[in-house]
Amino acid sequence: GDRTALAGPFDIVGDVHGCGDEFEALLARLGWRRDAGAAWTHPHGRTLVLVGDLVDRGPRTPDVLRSAMAMHAAGTALVVPGNHDDKLRRHLAGRRVQVTHGLEASLAQLARETPAFRAAVHDFVDALPTHLRLAGDALLVAHAGLPLALHGRSGARVRDFVLYGQTTGELDEHGLPVRLDWAADYHGAALVVYGHTPVVAAEWVNQTICIDTGCVFGGHLTALRWPERELVSVPAEQVHCQPAKPLAPAAPARSAQQELDDVLDLGDVTGKRVI
Repeated sequence: GDRTALAGPFDIVGDVHGCGDEFEALLARLGWRRDAGAAWTHPHGRTLVLVGDLVDRGPRTPDVLRSAMAMHAAGTALVVPGNHDDKLRRHLAGRRVQVTHGLEASLAQLARETPAFRAAVHDFVDALPTHLRLAGDALLVAHAGLPLALHGRSGARVRDFVLYGQTTGELDEHGLPVRLDWAADYHGAALVVYGHTPVVAAEWVNQTICIDTGCVFGGHLTALRWPERELVSVPAEQVHCQPAKPLAPAAPARSAQQELDDVLDLGDVTGKRVI
């Protein structure tokens, strides 16, 4: 979505995956204050930006959704969808999806909510923009990132990339998709902030940064404060879900994104991309 008129400041938070305790701890550390309901406000007028994958695997998906939806409605938060959010949306719409990769946890938790809440979750995710252009096009937020050639564009190709990234169509020795490291070749002027691929620590690659630091896998939940370019993290309270491969430091010759690609869980793989 074109929100270039919004100048910030922003607190951009990586993949939450239902980790409600850590989400609330991070907001508090960033100076946000909870109101009488599910929404939070910031005394200095900051705006929260969520990079997607709010749901699945963690223990408090409905609470995370409730806060995100309340803040989005109040205008204090902006949200882009992740592939897990989109898969939940499709399930709630009655479409056939495989109930795997943490979706089963979300559905069990949402079963305890009202039909009206589940319908509101569907409508919320369904209306989200594929990505956000902010601060006069100085900042772009997309779940899996976005290469320069797709900036300012829309359509199926953009939607596929921001939800899933790009794969070679091959599987590695762990049976997981081999991803193309688009950030290594990115030379745009806009800073691209994304998540989707768990890394041990957020790292700058050209004008990009991945802030999914694997909270649900026992890592950290990380925020990037913009324009300050300051990283703020809180540790996971526990390992909520075992990754396909334990999080480990990247080898010096490779970026963390490349080294930890095999912890990425894209879901169901068909051909060259996941569906």
